Amino acid sequence: MLIPVTRSISLDEKELHEDFLRASGAGGQNIQKVETAVQLRFDARNSPSLPEPVRERLLKLAGHRLTQDGVVVITAQRHRTQDRNRTDALERLIDLIREAAKPPPPPRRPTKPTLGSKKRRLEGKAKRGEVKRGRGRPGDE
Repeated sequence: MLIPVTRSISLDEKELHEDFLRASGAGGQNIQKVETAVQLRFDARNSPSLPEPVRERLLKLAGHRLTQDGVVVITAQRHRTQDRNRTDALERLIDLIREAAKPPPPPRRPTKPTLGSKKRRLEGKAKRGEVKRGRGRPGDE
């Protein structure tokens, strides 16, 4: 089954691998025996679903969630049920891929300050200097 990410990108469920583990944190006696946390793995480097530019941006965006093999690992343990954690992990992966699918921002064109802004800056500095010069004791001059 295909999972829609954007208009042009869909992930095959077979590309996702889920592992279940015990969540840390509060949960009472239930936490010792139920594996509610989900670790979602997606092999981004070898995925046929991703276009090359999206793949490159995803690998950069993933940061610490990326293994050396190019697998994106998302761990979800916010919720107390396994089903909600599965949904949370999948949504976070889809958000990450959508962010990578956005076109990169246009390159910044460096600009120079205008003549007026330079003059205002220098006038402000001169005025501040006058204020500081006038702070001495009356007999110091």
